[in-house]
Amino acid sequence: MIARSPARRFAAPFMAATVALGLLVPSHAFADAGFQRWVADFRGVAASNGISNSTFDRAFRNVSAPDPEVLEKARYQPEFTAPVWDYFDNRVNENSIAVGRQMAREWKPWLDRIERAYGVDRHILLAIWSMESNYGEILKNESVMRNVIRSLATLAYADKRRAKFGRQQLVAAMKILQSGDIDESHLTGSWAGAMGHTQFIPTSYLAYAVDADGNGKRDIWNSVPDALATAANLLRQNGWQSGATWGYEVTLPAGRKFPAGSMSLSKWDSIGVKRARNKPFPSPSQSSELKVLDGREGPAFLMVKNFNVIKRYNNSDRYALAVGLLADEIAGHGGLVRDWNRPFTRLSFGETQELQKHLSAHGYYDGKIDGKIGSGSRAGIMAIQNRLGMEQDGHPSKELLSRLRGQ
Repeated sequence: MIARSPARRFAAPFMAATVALGLLVPSHAFADAGFQRWVADFRGVAASNGISNSTFDRAFRNVSAPDPEVLEKARYQPEFTAPVWDYFDNRVNENSIAVGRQMAREWKPWLDRIERAYGVDRHILLAIWSMESNYGEILKNESVMRNVIRSLATLAYADKRRAKFGRQQLVAAMKILQSGDIDESHLTGSWAGAMGHTQFIPTSYLAYAVDADGNGKRDIWNSVPDALATAANLLRQNGWQSGATWGYEVTLPAGRKFPAGSMSLSKWDSIGVKRARNKPFPSPSQSSELKVLDGREGPAFLMVKNFNVIKRYNNSDRYALAVGLLADEIAGHGGLVRDWNRPFTRLSFGETQELQKHLSAHGYYDGKIDGKIGSGSRAGIMAIQNRLGMEQDGHPSKELLSRLRGQ
């Protein structure tokens, strides 16, 4: 800018002002030129993967700088690992069950068709929908949904650990644009590029996306049938066994150690591992693996093949178990016989919302009253426990709620 100025006498003050401004502007603001050079260089990578110049231009039409919030989320590594009961209480509760049953009624004709076509239990699909986007509610949150092209380009350009992932997914996202399934203004997702009702990353979308409603587009952002059928297609292609469950809650005999690895259900039964509610295991017996996520004082499960198929969606025992438990609850099969081993008395979903309202009224919480205990709620709980002279454990307990009701 200085070189183009016709008035040299203003150069020194301008330079001084520029230096001063540099002390105030975040460093990422000066990354735009480098980012633009990177984008220009990436055009060749895109072309070698079959992306046309017009698609590339459309993809980057409104992308001129990295997204600093994406980098912030990518850097954030929470020190707190949620206890097992915390994970499940936030995902399998009265609200997620009730909404799941409502959605089962609302989308019954489509669920009938998808279940027939793919052989995947509708309740599993509803549970995945809940886990991934709260039955689509997350897609309405503009503060969460981001431009997928910008997010992935940011990771590819500025996050060394995720650069390869970012490049791979960015090419896949441009292939989605080029297919015409969605336009660039609606290609939105999470900070890491997970998209639509059932949160598919671009490469998984390309592998599994389905046009269930027959409108010529595989639209997992706006079409619930497309999103649920896409999830069903992923599970089927990864070996889902139609008509089979994901696993069984079991009771363990006291004082006995168990072998590692898989055994048939009948073999587990022969050494004292029994199905909960005194139900028999099915015959013929299946191969299964014992999972105990909360110690011997918590619930225990024998997992069969479909449990591992769910993990192809998200490779986490907790995730797959939450999907299975929520699916069973939506279907009306009942909850756990043996609850998680909490060090406090659990609140209902409505009571958890009430607790958040108390925290907000006392100035300790400014988040959403959503009945979910995250880091913000937990910090507020600990602060108010300190004020009340209670142990600062961060637990959303009935004991704490009782104290707050008396305030």
